[in-house]
Amino acid sequence: MTAADRMLDRYAELAVKIGVNVQPGQTLVINAPLCTAELVRKIAKTAYLTGAKHVYTEWTDDELTRLQYDLAPYEALTEYPMWRAKAYEELAENGAAFLFIIATDPDLLKGVNPERIAAADKAMRTAMYTFRNYTMNNSVSWSVIAAPSPAWAAKVFPNLPESEQVSALWNAIFRATRTDVDDPVTAWRNHQAALNEKVTYLNGKQYRCLHFKAPGTDLSVQLPPGHRWQGGASVTANGVPFTANIPTEEVYTAPLKDGVNGVVSSTMPLSHNGNLIENFTLRFERGRIVEVTAETGFDVLQKLIETDEGSRYLGEVALVPHQSPISQSNLIFYNTLIDENASNHLAIGNAYPVCLEGGDNLSPEEMEQRGLNTSLMHVDFMIGSAEMDIDGELADGTREPIFRNGNWAF
Repeated sequence: MTAADRMLDRYAELAVKIGVNVQPGQTLVINAPLCTAELVRKIAKTAYLTGAKHVYTEWTDDELTRLQYDLAPYEALTEYPMWRAKAYEELAENGAAFLFIIATDPDLLKGVNPERIAAADKAMRTAMYTFRNYTMNNSVSWSVIAAPSPAWAAKVFPNLPESEQVSALWNAIFRATRTDVDDPVTAWRNHQAALNEKVTYLNGKQYRCLHFKAPGTDLSVQLPPGHRWQGGASVTANGVPFTANIPTEEVYTAPLKDGVNGVVSSTMPLSHNGNLIENFTLRFERGRIVEVTAETGFDVLQKLIETDEGSRYLGEVALVPHQSPISQSNLIFYNTLIDENASNHLAIGNAYPVCLEGGDNLSPEEMEQRGLNTSLMHVDFMIGSAEMDIDGELADGTREPIFRNGNWAF
């Protein structure tokens, strides 16, 4: 067995045992690009050896996706196969676990009319809304991991020879996910315990507001009564721990929908729907985005926040130290799964109900009543840097340092 095979085996084990945490007799559903077939086979083997009953795989392909956007009639982009949405709902109802592997070219849809992209995205999100609630409520175990594609690797390592780009991105992913250590599963359990310490501290504080200060950012984010910080492993309704994102370096909660005010500036490119949005700012008044700017991708950003009323509000605030391993790699991955774990970030759109005490099974109406945002969207964007300070404001108005110079202050 080669060293590369051993690393892929470790990565597959992480996906199965730490990511979705497959249980005996459970069905595993894998959604993956064709270029990741070797990894998918290893994941399937590991899942079966762990006790999975079924492993179902749904394949995707960047070239077919681009053909659809270039050649399909507009009407086709506004429709989504409901048989697929219903299949995912049925699988979730029966307790399946879901693993999503992403390897998309960050520039896949560059040059496509943003109207077409927005129409297809809204159709998909509308059709998959019920299934998404299974994941956002932690009703099922689910996880997202990354694997290289040639186009993505070329974007991250443009100065390397083409023959070296994919292996370089694999090595970067292995480092970011702790796959390169002797015992990745134990390393992840230790890492999750460290994140839980931050979660416990912040939940004990119950700050009523967070204040973000950095070049181009002066933002206050109120937190709803009874908010809960999350981080590391999540737990399903049946008590099964899982890790929704590999890698993860964040602790996060939900903001009060109408309690966000000020200006925030992005610090990393956002890859959204096959396009890059770069150097953008958002200005908020009473929670609502009232002004946007962007050096690149303005039209895509504008369409994003016009998806529905909730896409003009925030659904997540997440804290990640600048000294995180991914940040210290000095790489931009052009992939939010990894880049968001290098930086403090916010998310436009839907909040996680689990970020409220007793919120696991709240309906959208109940979420709104308790101050959380609801939307078809949930799109993270990065705002952190080595120059960011964050204060937490207590109920009596006292402020305490949470971050100084981009890192934890406690």
